[in-house]
Amino acid sequence: MRYFKLSFLFVLVLLSCSKDKSNSKSDQNVDLEPDIIREPEFESLGNDAPYIYSQTYQGRNGYVTYYPGNIPIILSIPHGGDITPEEIPNRTYGTTVTDSNTIELGISISNSFFSQYDIRPYVVINNLKRTKLDANRDRVEAAQGNIYAERAFDEFHYYIGVARDEIIQNFNTGLLFDIHGHGANPDGYVDPRTWLGYLLSADELDNSDEYLDQILSINETSLYSLLYNSNESLSSVIRGQNSLGSIFERYGYEALPSDMSPSPEGMRYFSGGFNTYLYGADNNYSFNAIQLEFPYPGLRDTSSSRNAFSLAFVDIVQEYFLNYFNIDLFSL
Repeated sequence: MRYFKLSFLFVLVLLSCSKDKSNSKSDQNVDLEPDIIREPEFESLGNDAPYIYSQTYQGRNGYVTYYPGNIPIILSIPHGGDITPEEIPNRTYGTTVTDSNTIELGISISNSFFSQYDIRPYVVINNLKRTKLDANRDRVEAAQGNIYAERAFDEFHYYIGVARDEIIQNFNTGLLFDIHGHGANPDGYVDPRTWLGYLLSADELDNSDEYLDQILSINETSLYSLLYNSNESLSSVIRGQNSLGSIFERYGYEALPSDMSPSPEGMRYFSGGFNTYLYGADNNYSFNAIQLEFPYPGLRDTSSSRNAFSLAFVDIVQEYFLNYFNIDLFSL
């Protein structure tokens, strides 16, 4: 009997040691498991809706700002930001130059509409420095794989899409002005003209009106909807007497193209980028887009020059909308 009791105790000791060893090994495995890196979960786009006129909406961390408007105009400002968060590394390829004072100019334009006529355009701003996000490129080049930059890119274009849809619902059509700034040419020359981009290259603009009207298709421009729904020729809308550039000229601001400067004639000129194409050439929407490349001296450089231009721009746009959309912005 005594032998049996000793044997039984010995078995219990063995089982206990085996159990402890097993638990120790399990605990050791847990400790050795690598940390699981989980991507952040973002709130769904549109979680801050509904969007109410006169209110301000911020994307994640304030990287994007949206001001709802009440007229059929969107001002998008992709290259004026200065925020440089550590969570977003610098982009390794593509253009990274900031378009100085374009945010200030866009806000001045909006304020001029409001102070004179109690109306405002929709405004969408990328507040990130261009080294972190280029909101006028496709998503791959714009954010270069960083999830936080991709989120800001998505917010920027989501807000524009929301504004466009609301404008079409309320006015049937509208226009996006993509606001940029150009600097000195490689040879040091500073072009005083505002470059108006309609997706037509410099080489195409250097051709005759007959070439524009007979060879080029309106599908190749960012004013497809406007041209499709009017009897105006492409050349007339781009550089005729009632073109946007020619109205600029009548208000004392040089522009290209216009009746005074119909083509670049070999000089540097930007014809419009990703945003102009995305919102102006999509035939599924009755919407248009123009890239505005503003010079710095006398227009973007000081508060007084920005305010003076903004007041003129309000009247320029009013005349343009009366000519081509039969919409009186000042009576809305």
